[in-house]
Amino acid sequence: MFDTFRSRLSLEGAVETVTAVRIGAGRSTSPVSADLPVVRDVANRPYIPGSSFKGVLRSYVESIMHSFTDDRHIVCNPVDEDGQCLKRSEMGDLRKARDAGRRKPEERENWTDQEFSKKILKKTCWVCQLFGSPWYASKLQIRDLHVQQDLWFDQYQQRDGVAIDRDTETSSDGKLYDYEVVPAGVLFDFHAIVDNAEEWQLGMLYVGLSAFEKGELTIGGGSSRGLGLIELSLESEDYIDKQHILQHLIDEEYQGEIADRKSWISAFQARVKQQLEGN
Repeated sequence: MFDTFRSRLSLEGAVETVTAVRIGAGRSTSPVSADLPVVRDVANRPYIPGSSFKGVLRSYVESIMHSFTDDRHIVCNPVDEDGQCLKRSEMGDLRKARDAGRRKPEERENWTDQEFSKKILKKTCWVCQLFGSPWYASKLQIRDLHVQQDLWFDQYQQRDGVAIDRDTETSSDGKLYDYEVVPAGVLFDFHAIVDNAEEWQLGMLYVGLSAFEKGELTIGGGSSRGLGLIELSLESEDYIDKQHILQHLIDEEYQGEIADRKSWISAFQARVKQQLEGN
């Protein structure tokens, strides 16, 4: 899938916390810190793991896809063995067929690494083709979102919490605790790269990102208590295709063409419409 360069979309921007955000680091053993601190980098500053952002984005895209189809080859349930687009048992059958084919000279050409990847891709759902699966590498990379240092002055906040007894539906005695949050108004750097994606896949990605741009999605824990709302602002959207790769390598100032998100979203809509009409 990545043996030949076909295209790269590079996105940069900032994520602002609209409300306080809490991405926990587990229970603290320090007597002077909050019982439940937030994750920190090596410089003791908060950050948003790229995997957390990507997970919320993927879940939102999956919810959109599930709204018009239950076909697991269009959108699967990656946490359910029976709902996966390519089950473990099916992958085992593919591997057995590959190994058997490679032992037969007349079938050897049909089981090259490239052909094997094509067979996997044919069984991989739309979402897994972009976000990845146990058998298929992700085309989307989202780096950890580090806080913008110029605007960060250790503005951590601590809030009180109480454990609830589920049987009595009241607070449990002696179960008070405090937890740490990153307050509203903090900015984090955002950087994502998409390699060798089809136009409709880029459109599907932008449909998901648009919810972050509108401030409609939350991240981290405590969303039911009003935590986790963030807003994405994209500042640069550079696209390089294979026709301009040499220019990109030779000219250090060349960043690529401006992303054509409108036509990519149209390509995604057309593919969805085609799928609906086909069913």
